[in-house]
Amino acid sequence: MLFEQLTRRPQTLWIRRALFQVHLWAGVAVGLYILVISVTGSAVVFRRELAKLLAPPVHVTPSGQRMTAEQLAEVARKAYPRFDVAYVAFSRYADRAAEVGLARGQRRRERLFDPYTGKDLGDTVQVEPRSLNWFVELHDNLLGGRTGRLVNGAGAVFLVLLCATGAIIWWPGTARWRQSLSLRWRVGWPRFTWDLHSAIGFWMFAFVLMWGVSGIYLAFPEPFSATVDYLQPFDAATSVQPRAGDEFLAWLARIHFGRAWGMWIKWLWVLLGFVPAALFVTGTIMWWNRVLRPWLEGSASRERARDPA
Repeated sequence: MLFEQLTRRPQTLWIRRALFQVHLWAGVAVGLYILVISVTGSAVVFRRELAKLLAPPVHVTPSGQRMTAEQLAEVARKAYPRFDVAYVAFSRYADRAAEVGLARGQRRRERLFDPYTGKDLGDTVQVEPRSLNWFVELHDNLLGGRTGRLVNGAGAVFLVLLCATGAIIWWPGTARWRQSLSLRWRVGWPRFTWDLHSAIGFWMFAFVLMWGVSGIYLAFPEPFSATVDYLQPFDAATSVQPRAGDEFLAWLARIHFGRAWGMWIKWLWVLLGFVPAALFVTGTIMWWNRVLRPWLEGSASRERARDPA
């Protein structure tokens, strides 16, 4: 009987109705937080590229003939022997530093060199613009330092809770599950909003869950590191290769910000970063239809009953 309810008529289960209320009110509680994190997260995906674009140029003193790309690449290899030179870019201005891209596996570095002397002038982003730094601080710490980072971690926990409860609520039964994967256009707007929220939640579930879990890690890294230490004890005397757990945590941080697999993943992350915001907007409309509007209409009816005049 219970199995039949779970597979065919999950709407009749009290636990599903209870989880729906948890999902609804948790979404209301952290909705604005999710909206802010979603928008700012998309804004800072190209943080480094924007910083390079907005940062003031680094000047050099022209002296003699400028090095060739091959000569400057050789200088960079000597300075960073464990990296390969990915590219050498000269400015069209004679008094500007040249940029050298370095790569080692998934690690990337971008350094400025004097194209006349070969001197390493430092990172391409030496001072991040204040406006961009404000967006980053808002996304990372909610402009509240360590306290803001902790609040951010709590918000990420709520996001994972929303994913878990949403996955359970999504299941409509064996007879109707295919309908929940797409949109029906010839329905009323309340039904369309429900279908849109349900379809986005299903297709984007893995991305939203990933952002939630990685957000928890970035706010509370100690439990994750302790788990890796427990599963793979570190021995400095014998350990040469990085542990699989450490590699996983590094990937978790990189994938949170779209810093993997090249430029195309960043553009994808910019677009997908608005998915939590879309879920918040559609969820808010559903809350209005199911809770707030009936309550307001009921309040108006009760007021008229008390005062017929």
